[in-house]
Amino acid sequence: MGLHRGGLEDPARAELRLDCRPEGDRRHARPARDCAMSDASADFTGLWITDDGHVRHELLPGGRYVEARGGREHAYQGRYEVSGTHIDYWDDTGFTADGTFIDDVLHHAGMILRRH
Repeated sequence: MGLHRGGLEDPARAELRLDCRPEGDRRHARPARDCAMSDASADFTGLWITDDGHVRHELLPGGRYVEARGGREHAYQGRYEVSGTHIDYWDDTGFTADGTFIDDVLHHAGMILRRH
């Protein structure tokens, strides 16, 4: 699991292809292997929250997410894609992250989020 920003390149991102984005919008680039939302993404939609309630991920239908942190309801938002039990996030600002679902728990950036 990792976090990446700016000029730090993640080799997994090399397969991103910009011709899958709507109307040239770089924020919605899709992996070349799949330009449609995966069926697996639908299995994980909903609200995921850390035990202390500080971090909240809302995985929306259609492959978009909103992350709240503390009182900041829209701290981050962007696109996500699930492949098996792995989730990749592409924030609208260029930030990327990933995580893994294990036994209905999301492990992301050293945090544990549970479905609510």
